[in-house]
Amino acid sequence: MASIIPNFRLRRLPPLSKFRSTLPPLHLHRPCSSIALPVASSSSSPYEDSEEPQSNTNTLSTTTTAIEEPHRKIKSKKPKPFFPKRGETLELVCESLAFKGKGLCKVEESGYVVMCDRALPGERFVGRVTRKKNNYSEVTKVKTLSPHRDMVEAPCEYALQCGGCRTQNLLYEAQVKAKEEQVRDLVVHVGKFSYKDPEFENVMKPIVPCDTQFHYRNKMEFSFGPKRWLPKEQLADKSEDANVFSLGLHAPGFFDKVLNVDKCFLQSEPANKVLAAVQDCWRNPELGLSPYDCHSHTGFLKHLTIRSGRDVETREPQLMVNFVTSSYKPELLKPLVDKLAVFPEVVSIMNNINTAVGNTSVGEQEYTLYGKATITEILRGLAFEISANSFFQTNAHQAEILYKLVEDCAGLKGDGSEIVLDLFCGTGTIGLTLAKKVKHVYGYEVVPEAIADARRNAKLNGVHNATFIQGDLNKISESFGNDFQKPDIVISDPNRPGMHTNLIKYLLKLKAPRIVYVSCNPATCARDLDLLCHGSVEQKLQGCYRLKSIQPVDMFPHTPHIECVCLLELC
Repeated sequence: MASIIPNFRLRRLPPLSKFRSTLPPLHLHRPCSSIALPVASSSSSPYEDSEEPQSNTNTLSTTTTAIEEPHRKIKSKKPKPFFPKRGETLELVCESLAFKGKGLCKVEESGYVVMCDRALPGERFVGRVTRKKNNYSEVTKVKTLSPHRDMVEAPCEYALQCGGCRTQNLLYEAQVKAKEEQVRDLVVHVGKFSYKDPEFENVMKPIVPCDTQFHYRNKMEFSFGPKRWLPKEQLADKSEDANVFSLGLHAPGFFDKVLNVDKCFLQSEPANKVLAAVQDCWRNPELGLSPYDCHSHTGFLKHLTIRSGRDVETREPQLMVNFVTSSYKPELLKPLVDKLAVFPEVVSIMNNINTAVGNTSVGEQEYTLYGKATITEILRGLAFEISANSFFQTNAHQAEILYKLVEDCAGLKGDGSEIVLDLFCGTGTIGLTLAKKVKHVYGYEVVPEAIADARRNAKLNGVHNATFIQGDLNKISESFGNDFQKPDIVISDPNRPGMHTNLIKYLLKLKAPRIVYVSCNPATCARDLDLLCHGSVEQKLQGCYRLKSIQPVDMFPHTPHIECVCLLELC
């Protein structure tokens, strides 16, 4: 069946700067209480008949026409909703970037929302409908008709295929602008905060950009695969053989397809040298190494994780190399260990054993093959030990700025009189950086290994007024809070799903004077801010906080991820 391109009228949105001076950016949107994307209505439809019915000169016919004509006119103005079918092709213009960095487009005549991966603002393209959701459709870009605004050449050869850097070909200033607008949009639509409020512009702070746009990640995880994933154009011209072992990153949307990567622009140069050394020898048949096949559940090598740190005294770079394998066979890894041990930056080589059929990189057992079991990193004057599986901010440079913002929002008196409750504390980085200015820090985290790291880091830095407790904050009981004094400041840094309703209920009952909410997902952040400030009739929650500020921070350039630091004060 041939593809159909409806004759839609296209419109190119003017740059935000042209209307920002007269209207707030969100005057074009209507706040709603759901994350779901709205389907707008219109007074015209591409399927309406453009001709009016012709009247007859006969008197009776004329009378009939005069009676029926108003009804026909009203009916002709009613829009017919357009819902594209799977496989249909559309000509679209990307208006903005939405959740996960997907391009948001609208069919102008109906306002129907279409999402396209790797479409950028201002780009005009032809897309094929691949999936229909509740009130929007997803399309795959078939052909670009005119490029997007602020286009730049991506320096990485894998940028168009890799799932890591979706916006590397978009000018960085345009990236942060899009992220700021996305946060603003979610705060209004999901958080239900009105831009008409005179205080809104003071609450919504401009995004903090990242000074270093490349080589900023201190942790990269690569996967081994039995076959290389190749883009369609490379498969067509047979320029590369797909039946070759692969080590790299997963193709977007596929857990079983690996794009071979020889160099990554997100990790440090020493880390890229280690990656190149592994790529140079691991396929040698004489070594007897085989990649894990997630379908047949056979093979030895699963993942290669490279972590970067700094020596506490010399500030020289340190590297930890972690091989995740399906079984413990150190003799098979010895040739790789010997080759990597010659790098002066490599101070630790670990082996995590994961016997499960899943493709997770966390092992059930851990062995040290070379050097020590941890590396170190310095953050806000403190030293942190990082183990193979412990959580640590992957952009240490920007984490310095993030944690400074957290401290500013906390508004500490500095006299050592305050109690801080650090929820989702991880390895204790935020709480430990505040400990010397407060009376006591109580940290809660579900991962036992992270709690062990937090306690070790407290001892390493001579911090004796911090207590770290292992517990699931999604399953708190009525007795939660009996182990610590009422806090003056609560810091909450949840993962992407945000805070559980039970925890929000506890915070509303606790009524701490100040909450600092650190979020890695602005959508769930806006949802939680709504409950803390406005409450919910359905969930029987009464909000008691006022949002004082929300500060977006770009921790990960060229990716759709956004961090936010929010300050709430008790009403």
